[in-house]
Amino acid sequence: MSEVRSNPPRETSSDRYATNPQGGRSSRIAVLIPCYNEEATIAKVVQDFRRELPTADIYVYDNNSKDDTVRIAAENGAIVRREHRQGKGNVVRTMFRDVDADIYVMVDGDDTYPAEFVHELIECVENDGVDMAIGDRLSNGSYSQENKRPMHDAGNRLVRGLINRLFRAQLCDIMSGYRVFNRRFVKNMPVLSEGFEIETEMTLHALDKRFSIREIPIDYRDRPEGSVSKLNTWSDGFRVLKTVFWIFKDYKPLAFFACWALLFLLAGLAVGIPVISEFILTHRINKMPSAILAVGLILLATNALTCGFILDTIVKQHKDMYELRLNHNRES
Repeated sequence: MSEVRSNPPRETSSDRYATNPQGGRSSRIAVLIPCYNEEATIAKVVQDFRRELPTADIYVYDNNSKDDTVRIAAENGAIVRREHRQGKGNVVRTMFRDVDADIYVMVDGDDTYPAEFVHELIECVENDGVDMAIGDRLSNGSYSQENKRPMHDAGNRLVRGLINRLFRAQLCDIMSGYRVFNRRFVKNMPVLSEGFEIETEMTLHALDKRFSIREIPIDYRDRPEGSVSKLNTWSDGFRVLKTVFWIFKDYKPLAFFACWALLFLLAGLAVGIPVISEFILTHRINKMPSAILAVGLILLATNALTCGFILDTIVKQHKDMYELRLNHNRES
């Protein structure tokens, strides 16, 4: 993996994160910026975060850009690395594995997230013990005003409703790309997604493993002129919904298979009740295919519910092992 690094600016005594209130060294902060063809905006993003966090290490992870993103990022003082597997999820996986810090700031390279809000997000993690702070674009309405893709707004609402209902949460912005994490979350986050559904996966993982989450309302601005979005409303929306579906199965198997069991049971009753009624009246079964189908559907319902109970027990054991691993890592 190639790396380009320029000399960071001189540390000053006025830097906000130079020392903590007790006079010791502050937390090591890493700003992680995944990029793909962001030559129009990457210089401003790096400069803005350098201004707000003068002592932080700013990493730009290039994902096969075909423009001058790498050169511009390096010229503006970023540590440039490359991830050749295409997809934001692949980039985030590599960033989380490679970068060593106490606090991680993840932000897109398209200049849609204002850097000045980073202090509030970091404060949640550094001082309040929050595992993941999310820059909430939706609460103050700036996303709806600036976003020129109404279907994305509708998709956000749909996914947010599904996840909040699934995990009994009250989150406002599931897909925000502006987040701050502590080291414990980053080093214990199994990144499985390959594309833009990574934000949804991180939110679901935090909810399922009971990491603390806090949302901070931020302003959102649409991409400046000359910057082109890499999102595709339909394909990316489908991938996000697919991720929710599979994580529903993996994390909430009892509820998932109970839904299937209920569907099979209702179908079996709809087919079987006329057969039972006929048998009660005539003591004969003339609709033999319907009777066989009804029995098969009821068996499927029973099997689905059994699978749900077995997998639910396995998931609970996995959660126990995950908690023990977190405790062991904390002690060591």
